[in-house]
Amino acid sequence: MFPIKDNIPVDRTPVVTIALIAINVIAYLLSTRHGGSIISGPVNSEVIHYGAIPYAFTHLGQHCGVLSNALQPGIPACQVGAGQVIADGHVGAGSLQSQVPTIETTFTAMFLHANILHIAGNMLFLWVFGPNVEDAVGRVQYLLFYLVGGLAALGGQILVGPNSTAPTLGASGAIAAVLGGYILLYPRARVLTLVFIVFFVTVIELPAMVLLGIWFVLQIVYGYANLVNPTGGGGGVAYFAHVGGFLFGLLLIRAIARRRKPVGPRYPVY
Repeated sequence: MFPIKDNIPVDRTPVVTIALIAINVIAYLLSTRHGGSIISGPVNSEVIHYGAIPYAFTHLGQHCGVLSNALQPGIPACQVGAGQVIADGHVGAGSLQSQVPTIETTFTAMFLHANILHIAGNMLFLWVFGPNVEDAVGRVQYLLFYLVGGLAALGGQILVGPNSTAPTLGASGAIAAVLGGYILLYPRARVLTLVFIVFFVTVIELPAMVLLGIWFVLQIVYGYANLVNPTGGGGGVAYFAHVGGFLFGLLLIRAIARRRKPVGPRYPVY
């Protein structure tokens, strides 16, 4: 399911939402300058260099980066001792091309995306649900809400996978915080949604509570499935980052929301 638009009119230009989308797109284009393409995204070394690796946060001082020899060259790994690294849960001899400082990756990872579908999906959700949350909390607080929501999302992923050497990247955790705020502010909003059912495609109107509720439940289900069977083909999606961001949005939005607009009329059905 892909949202197209909601039925809450925007009173003023969502400057911060537009700026965030622009920054994400520019960062994505810049990330492909050393290889990769606009379609396939940055090369693996760029993802590892700027991505947030949970192991680096739970083992401060043991830097992480691209494995340059032994084990499986080119994959993410972290230092565990002199000449010893851990990669995919296995310890062996190796050396690293270090990533940027761990603290910096909390922000670089938030604006890094794996491929065109990854960033397109994230920016679509941000464009549909971000403007009204921005209007409700104010521009400065909305920016802080977005960034801190991204940090909370990363914290959720680290909590469930503290020893993971796989880089976490993407704006989806911060956007999940926006979704959590939106569903609490506007549960009765109606969202035009593009739905794919096998080979059938249609557009239907769904309550925001239903659309975002289904989305959140799926994150928990897929995340649990990944925990139970890590090799089951989860596609490398940080589901618990989504859960952490969403819960952050739910918990904080009422404390900072200044106003809520009335829900608009339902879309006409022809």
